[in-house]
Amino acid sequence: MTQTRVITVYGRLPDAAEEIGGPIRHGESPASAVVRLFRESSGTPVVVSRVREVLALTTPDLHEDRVVYDVVPASAGEVADAFVEARSDLPKGQRFAAYGYVTDPAGRVLLTEIAKGFPGAGRWHLPGGGTDVGEQPADALLRELYEETGQRGRIVELLGVTHRRSSGLVGPEGYPMNWHAVRALYRVLVPEPSTPSVTEEVGGSTAGAAWFEPGEVAGLTVTEVVQWATGLSATSE
Repeated sequence: MTQTRVITVYGRLPDAAEEIGGPIRHGESPASAVVRLFRESSGTPVVVSRVREVLALTTPDLHEDRVVYDVVPASAGEVADAFVEARSDLPKGQRFAAYGYVTDPAGRVLLTEIAKGFPGAGRWHLPGGGTDVGEQPADALLRELYEETGQRGRIVELLGVTHRRSSGLVGPEGYPMNWHAVRALYRVLVPEPSTPSVTEEVGGSTAGAAWFEPGEVAGLTVTEVVQWATGLSATSE
């Protein structure tokens, strides 16, 4: 039996015993979704203070990718961004993924090059990718890290969660789709780095991988995920 997949967001107020949340809409920011769900379920205006965790919850029929936030009551005048659904006749797809800002003990940054035939081909990207059914996000990242680079790493911390809505991209499906990706970003350390090598099957999304000095990253053609991760990592030092 094929499991249904759904992406949800939940939030918890300080000292509250229960979390409030539900499914995220296609194209909706996870943080905006939890604010909306609080308003709809309890009438309480809140703002997000931090990401608590991301996890997968599974039953025989359902795989739920859940983002959990700590929230606080909104101050007077604080208003969440309104969600506007993008109109498109293209088929919709929603994906949960985990990526890593991966470094070694010397501070080098590990990046992967996107292969031809995939959105962003030729750009340098973060190791990681979509989670499999029944797979925890952190486990998915460490699996993808080895498949794409041949490196063994360990999770240091969860840096944040972001999303992106892309309409009309043609990927391995072979036809344009209206994609919505929700992505967890972790800091990862590779204690014993080696020369990167792609171990995934031929035809995968990774053309190659390499270590870079931090100062070299700014001169590369990179994805917006790399830009986001570089900024988040700098503020968490």
